[in-house]
Amino acid sequence: MRIELQDIHKYYGPVRANNGISLTVAPGEIHGILGENGAGKSTLMKILTGFIHATQGSILINASPVKFQNPAQSSQLGIGMLYQDPLDFPLMTVLDNFMLGLTDGLSVETDQFRDKLKELATSFGFQINPDIPVQRLTIGERQQLEIVRLLVLGIEVLVLDEPTTGISEVQKRLLFQALKKLAADGKSVILVSHKLEDVETLCDRVTVLRYGAVTGAMESPFDTEELLKMMFGAPPAQPLRKAAQLGASVLEMKQVYASGGRAGLEDCNLTFREGEMIGLAGLEGSGQGVFLRVASGVQKPSLGEITLRGSRIKGGDYSAFKYAGTAFLPASRLEEGLIPGLTMTEHYALQNKNSKFLIPWTQAYQQAKERIKLFRIKGKPQTFAHALSGGNQQRLLLSFLPDKPKLLLLENPTRGLDLESAHWVWQRLCNYADQKVCIVFASSELDEILMVADRILVFFDGRIIKDVKSDETDADELGRAIAGKSD
Repeated sequence: MRIELQDIHKYYGPVRANNGISLTVAPGEIHGILGENGAGKSTLMKILTGFIHATQGSILINASPVKFQNPAQSSQLGIGMLYQDPLDFPLMTVLDNFMLGLTDGLSVETDQFRDKLKELATSFGFQINPDIPVQRLTIGERQQLEIVRLLVLGIEVLVLDEPTTGISEVQKRLLFQALKKLAADGKSVILVSHKLEDVETLCDRVTVLRYGAVTGAMESPFDTEELLKMMFGAPPAQPLRKAAQLGASVLEMKQVYASGGRAGLEDCNLTFREGEMIGLAGLEGSGQGVFLRVASGVQKPSLGEITLRGSRIKGGDYSAFKYAGTAFLPASRLEEGLIPGLTMTEHYALQNKNSKFLIPWTQAYQQAKERIKLFRIKGKPQTFAHALSGGNQQRLLLSFLPDKPKLLLLENPTRGLDLESAHWVWQRLCNYADQKVCIVFASSELDEILMVADRILVFFDGRIIKDVKSDETDADELGRAIAGKSD
């Protein structure tokens, strides 16, 4: 299927989210859409998949103009989208989710669909148990389920929105193999990403957007420096990190155990100090997420002792941890970090510690204006949190961090951010560390961890199997540890 987008414009009042975008995706092509946050990538894909309508411009499929009134029409013509957070029903089984849209719900021959699911999954090297609830799958496995579900629905064009965010290297390789197989079978793939490595590894051609317009296009092999110039105008600067000046103990754990995720947390013993920046590495579900929630008081440990700034503290009491200077930023933006349906002003009002009966709306509105400017959030105080792009939701979460914390616990803090925005975040976090704030962050990007961390902890099967200074290791050694080889 050949897709042509011609002179696409999308206006939101004075804001031009798309400003005359034209591009073509050929059958069997893997086409990358690159751009920083707010460049117009998501808006363009929502127009292509029928979620929103263009203000001006045309969509042609196999040279015939089409107009989508809704996503169902786009899907019926063979265009499917894999979102950053897959669209599924966590409490239902894998098989039930796979069957959605394929039956009338009356007389269902489940064995037939079970066989089809296994056949498709096996053809891509996926291992998906059809009988377990989707909530037990990792993000990567949920993506695999969504891909085979879209294929059985007959899609010819697959759009993926930042698909490698938060998945393991193993799952990333499986995903890329599947996408290459789809392209070899004549299907078109559109990869929306800000990760140059992914684009350079996978794509045949890339179109770069900036401020809602096309700044250039390039075919493989790619010139990285030229792509950076198209995205940002100039290569972003590396964050500056001074040598760590460690102070007193901030957090100590002794023989801490906790359940959760795939592996839980087992026999955790460690000490973190003021001014220290610690990166947590490991396959998704290896224990990092449970550790961060226990360390922030969100989750109660089943066993063990936690000492925060010299005082024993009861696990599971988030308010006590917060009062002691701990702040936690989760990876699940709309599930844990933000409240859909509330504006940015309302979120800042919730952050206000004022215990008076009346809400100081003027103060909250002013704070929203200041933080939107400081954190470069593309939105207004009255913008709903769920209406922001993923990257701007991440910036909003970061704007909630207190000015003078003692311990920052961050789960994939640059999730969904483009390269320049990620460097900007790390610069701010490094400034925190220089002021003796202890920062602990989980990331699926080893390069990112090696770039900013003083110390790296590798999690495997619920345990910390490697604790090493970043200048005494490298990506190969960390990769072996992540795979369970800690020699």
